[in-house]
Amino acid sequence: MKVRQASMLAALALAVAGGAMLTGGADAQAPAAQAVDDFVLPDQHYLARQLYRMSDAKAVVLMSYAAGDATVKRDAPALMALKAAYAKQGVEFMAVASRLGDTREKVAPDARAAGLDLPILFDYDQLIGEGLGVTRAAEVFVIDPKTWTVAYRGPVDGAKAAVAGLVAGEKVAAVTRAATGGVIAFPERGKAHASISYAKTIAPIIEKKCATCHQPGGIGPMALNSYEQVKGFSPMIREVIRTHRMPPYLADPTVGAFQDDDRLSGDQMKTLVHWVEAGAPRGKGEDPLAKVKFQAPDWPLGKPDVIVEIPEARIPASGVMDYQRPVVPSVLTEGRWMKATTFRVTDRQVVHHILTGVVEGEQKAGGTASESQWGASLGGYGPGRGSNIAPRGTGTWVPPSGGIAFQNHYTPYGKETVEKTQMGLYFFPKGQEPKYVLRTFGIFDFSLVIPPGEEWHQESAYIAVPKEMVLYGLTPHAHHRGGSVQVAVIYPNGREQKLLSLPRYEFEWQYEYFLKDPLKIPAGSKVVTRWTFDNSRRNPSNPDYKTEVRWGEQSSEEMLALYLHYRWTDETVAVQKPGNDKLMQGGMMMGVMDDNMDGKLTKAELKGNLGENLAKYFAMIDTDKDGGVDQKELDAAMKLMPRRRPAATAQGAPPTPAGGAPGGR
Repeated sequence: MKVRQASMLAALALAVAGGAMLTGGADAQAPAAQAVDDFVLPDQHYLARQLYRMSDAKAVVLMSYAAGDATVKRDAPALMALKAAYAKQGVEFMAVASRLGDTREKVAPDARAAGLDLPILFDYDQLIGEGLGVTRAAEVFVIDPKTWTVAYRGPVDGAKAAVAGLVAGEKVAAVTRAATGGVIAFPERGKAHASISYAKTIAPIIEKKCATCHQPGGIGPMALNSYEQVKGFSPMIREVIRTHRMPPYLADPTVGAFQDDDRLSGDQMKTLVHWVEAGAPRGKGEDPLAKVKFQAPDWPLGKPDVIVEIPEARIPASGVMDYQRPVVPSVLTEGRWMKATTFRVTDRQVVHHILTGVVEGEQKAGGTASESQWGASLGGYGPGRGSNIAPRGTGTWVPPSGGIAFQNHYTPYGKETVEKTQMGLYFFPKGQEPKYVLRTFGIFDFSLVIPPGEEWHQESAYIAVPKEMVLYGLTPHAHHRGGSVQVAVIYPNGREQKLLSLPRYEFEWQYEYFLKDPLKIPAGSKVVTRWTFDNSRRNPSNPDYKTEVRWGEQSSEEMLALYLHYRWTDETVAVQKPGNDKLMQGGMMMGVMDDNMDGKLTKAELKGNLGENLAKYFAMIDTDKDGGVDQKELDAAMKLMPRRRPAATAQGAPPTPAGGAPGGR
């Protein structure tokens, strides 16, 4: 949270000092925007592109795009020729699709047919094209990253001089020529946005979408509980909407539908931005926010049935702390089915994550337990995470004996502190127990290797589904170099269905994405997760872009993980099938290393610490000498490996439930 707060305050300072944030909006006088504000937009490959991360480029070239436009098609070869001449000299080339109705399904094949090989950014809400002053397709903008101003705008045939000058380090005089492509309509352009009512329109949006975090006791760094506060932070509000940083719901709106979707709608985003660009007028009427007594509750789900005091931890001002693995003996006198957990953290800056697991046997205060002893998971806490609530009809069994084990990861941030976390447990009332067992399984890639300096490094992993399941939710996890994540299911007939896309993964906001409609996945399917990692100097969170990065527990290392939250369709509370999880566990290592998903490992696929160890004995493992290792051969090889669990899977949890207790999650 410290990093995010600092970046937000920096953005506000920039806006107040220079006024640049408000240049070129919908109500600006000049038809062409001379200053270019930061933005984040996803491209046709579901990868987020942020303009200001390209500050090390010599120039940034943008073309306004419209599917089927004759001028775009005519000018595409010239734009590609310009890219061929200057891309290797540090010039970035992209297109921006702002026309209403231009979707990925329409634009991607159209761009390929035109011969355009570059990121095409989707400006579904038109805020970026509107801010640039786009009026027609095939208009090229040459942007100077040193000043974030437009050096040239017009047809592509006039862009070369500006690009060449910027590459040469020259001061380029701004040139504007009329674009000749088809008209792109911006319905909000020219409207009287000063008439937007703060009392009737803006305040209700702030109360519903922003003040839940930005209130006293909330996780937001400042309160948005009055007009004066909203007005004061209005430049920042505009900036975080344009860069899709707030509200921090990272799922691409074109992929999947999820419960508890807290993002702003397109209309709400446009309304807030236009109101800010109009000067954030107060208008008439009382301030609805001033009439609300804002105070974040201690327990958002109400008073817990049981409160567990996690042993306090003293965190030094600097250095690296090993994972803490304390056990709290159970206080229950009888077993109960759990429906939710939540955590009260006293210092959010220091807590990287907290994970839980039920452990059996006699437990004493002050004891510890490794993840290999865990049974059911009782949820966890991570940056941005709220409560852990079981989907309807499902629950987790908490036995009356044993205890709750924790895996706590603390990260020093320059100040010595003591963390005293509490965990609240909520149970089903007696007689209203759930019908189904909620389970969680992790997909991981322990073999990942990220080269130094690479911006769009790709890695993937999958798991084969051995029995029919109902999928409820997905929780992706990586560290500071995590760039983007896609999740899909590949059915037995080969059809692939996208389930989740985060064009930009953010370490500070590790959400659980529960499907609005749970999905039945047949046996024989694969659930695959594909990631990009940014180990370049452009990543402001990168601990060291000069280092090769592999799997590891600490934030300076990296992880690729995806948790599945599901139930087996042949399992109920009364008739449990823990063997199904063991079947899925058996295929985990193949999914870790089998990059092309053909069910067989080649020597080239054996990378990372795990893969390199196997590669030493490849000739021995490949018993049928066909040049690949199949599941049977891999199983035989893994039996010879040391009997231990990989360190800190995903957010630190064990690869699969250890089993044993009813309701193992």
